[in-house]
Amino acid sequence: STQKTSQQTVSSVPAPAKGGKKSVPVKVAPKKTDKRPMVGKKGGKMMSSTGVGGDKKKQKKRKETFSIYIYKVLRQVHPDTGISSKAMAIMNSFVHDIFDRIASEASRLSHYNKRSTISSREIQTAVRLILPGELAKHAV
Repeated sequence: STQKTSQQTVSSVPAPAKGGKKSVPVKVAPKKTDKRPMVGKKGGKMMSSTGVGGDKKKQKKRKETFSIYIYKVLRQVHPDTGISSKAMAIMNSFVHDIFDRIASEASRLSHYNKRSTISSREIQTAVRLILPGELAKHAV
């Protein structure tokens, strides 16, 4: 049987079948519950703990961007100029778009030539096909 007091829980261990020993009370500390809400990092999603299995927390999913490289190029070209987060998001979207266009065009070219490998030649030709005029000359 289990008796609860205001400070601790006392439970009895059942007596063994033989020997005739009496049950011995065992003191068990009460479980502590944390009633504070889980707080995440600034600007991130709220961290939540899993219900079954332990205290593992959800990790924020990583998002790969070209932001640091765009910033490095900006520093080389205009050392005293900054960039806003919205402008960085636009630049990142632009780089992703151009990358996808070049990759798909290079893939198409290698397929036309019945090759399974995309080489620098396919990339160069794809850049010439995608970028207009003078821009293509400077890119290659």
